[in-house]
Amino acid sequence: MNRLESETASVNGIRLHYLRAGTGPALFLLHGWPQTSFCWHEIIGELADTHTVIAPDLRGYGKSDKPRDGYDKRTMAADVAALATHLGFERVSVVGHDRGGRVAHRWALDRPDQVDRLAVLDIIPTRELWKRLDTEIGRAYWHWLFHLQPDLPELLAGRDIAAYLGYFFERWTHKRQGLSREAVDEYVRAFSAPGALRAGFDDYRASFPHDAEADDADFDAGRRLELPVLALWGASGLLGKLPTLEIWKDYANDVSGTAIEECGHFLAEERPQALLESLKPFLLS
Repeated sequence: MNRLESETASVNGIRLHYLRAGTGPALFLLHGWPQTSFCWHEIIGELADTHTVIAPDLRGYGKSDKPRDGYDKRTMAADVAALATHLGFERVSVVGHDRGGRVAHRWALDRPDQVDRLAVLDIIPTRELWKRLDTEIGRAYWHWLFHLQPDLPELLAGRDIAAYLGYFFERWTHKRQGLSREAVDEYVRAFSAPGALRAGFDDYRASFPHDAEADDADFDAGRRLELPVLALWGASGLLGKLPTLEIWKDYANDVSGTAIEECGHFLAEERPQALLESLKPFLLS
C-alpha cells in the first residue's frame, strides 16, 4: 500500500499544496472545477504502484494560495512546472481533468522539454469551445459565461455554496447519480474557505481574453502538441455528442482516445476502474 502524503511547496511566488504517493517516473494529476486534488482519491493508489504521483491543488484551489491574479493558464502551468522542478523531476507525464486539462494543455505547449505525455479528461481545447459556441454548447456551458462576470457569481453562489456546487455534481454525472457524500462535503468545505469561490471564478475569467489570445497565437503560428496525447471523455456528457477525438487531432500530432461509457463529466470518481484501464497502458507505453 503506497502511503499518501500531504505536502506544501513555495513555487512561482505562491504556496502550492499537493498530495504525493509512490515511486518511479513522475505523474502529475491536475484537477478541475469545482474540485480539488481530492478528486483523484479513487485512482491515485493504483497509479502510485508504477509512478511517483503528484496531485496538486491548483492556484486558487483547495489548500493552495488564492492570490488576486495569475489565473491565466500560462501562469497556472508555470506553477506546476515549477513544482516539478522543485521536486527534482526533469520529465513528467500529466493527466488533466476539466480546468486542469486546460492547464495541462498549456504546460505541454509551453514546455515540451518537460512534459513527455499528456492525457486530457472530458475537455476539448478552450479555443475550440469558443469557436463552436452554439445553442447546444451554450446550454451545457452556460456557467462559463456566468463565471466570466465580475462579482456577480460570488454574490449569488456565495449565498448557498452547497446548493450551487451540488447542481453541477448532480447534473454533470451519468443519469444524475451524483458524487459520493464524502466527495461533495470535501468540495463544499474547500469552496467555503475565504477567497476560494472568487479564485475559482477568476480561473474562468482568465479564459477571455488572456487564454484566448495565447491559444489563438499558438494555433495561428502552427504550434501543435508533438508528444503522445490521450483524450478520454464521458459518453453521457456533451463531449459524447461532439467529434472529440477529431477535434484533438487538429491540435496534436499523436492523439488517441475514446469515450468512457455510462459516465458523465467526473471520470475519476464515476468510473475509476474504466479510467485506469485506459490510462495505465498509455502511461506505461
